[in-house]
Amino acid sequence: MADQQPQLTEEQAQEWVRGKFQDANKYLAEQGILSDQILLKESRYLIPFIAIWKFTTQDRKKVWVVNGDVPTDLVGEKAAKTPRDALRHFALSWQLKADKILADQASSPEQQDYAKYLVVRAENVYHATDNEALWQQQD
Repeated sequence: MADQQPQLTEEQAQEWVRGKFQDANKYLAEQGILSDQILLKESRYLIPFIAIWKFTTQDRKKVWVVNGDVPTDLVGEKAAKTPRDALRHFALSWQLKADKILADQASSPEQQDYAKYLVVRAENVYHATDNEALWQQQD
C-alpha cells in the first residue's frame, strides 16, 4: 500500500487531508455523533491511502475514525491507545467481518465481493501497521 505511493504536490496532499477530514466528520454525523474537536497530534495520514483521525465528541467521548482507500469506520478510544493500534483494530475487525460473511452460505454474491474487499483492505492496513518506517516518529 504505502510502497507504491504516488507523488502528490503539497497542495494536492493538503486537499486530500482536508477532504478526508470532511468525510470523517460527515460519517460521524451520519452515525448520530457530533464532533467537538479533532486531536491532530494523535491523527495520522498515509497520503493518499488512509487517514486515521481521533475526535472528541460533544458528549466528551473520544473516537477513532478511519477513512481513505478503506471502509470508513469508527471505534471508541478504549479500543486503541495510538493511531497505529487503532489501525490494527480496524484490520482485525474487517477480517472478522469478512470471515463471517464468507462462512455464511446464504450471503449474496455482492456480500461475498464486499467480504473479499474487506480482506484485501484488512491485509493492506495490517501490513502498513507492521512497517516500522511509517511509524518511527509517530508512536
